[in-house]
Amino acid sequence: MESKRLEKINKLIQKELGDIFQKDLRPAVPSLMITVTRVNVTSDLSYAKVYLSIFGVDDKQKVVDEVSQNTRAIRGLLGNRIRHQVRIIPELRFYQDDSLDYIENIDNLLHPDK
Repeated sequence: MESKRLEKINKLIQKELGDIFQKDLRPAVPSLMITVTRVNVTSDLSYAKVYLSIFGVDDKQKVVDEVSQNTRAIRGLLGNRIRHQVRIIPELRFYQDDSLDYIENIDNLLHPDK
């Protein structure tokens, strides 16, 4: 079970990264929307697994790869926002969150007439 401190840091990073993706890194494709669904920080605050839900494109893994290539810049933007709240800015690792696709698939199987 996570400590209260880790939960707060997870929520803080999730909120700030969501804001960064919506405002600072507005993509060139207007129909593309990136949402940060979950963040898991290690207990020593050295790494953060960031799960992204991506809408508006077919090749979602390509978008995750492009975001991963810009990890340094994204971490810098995050560091500028939370530097007074945490001492260590964790290394970011981005993953595709496909839980919404899974839920949609189950919904389609349960209600095929939609």
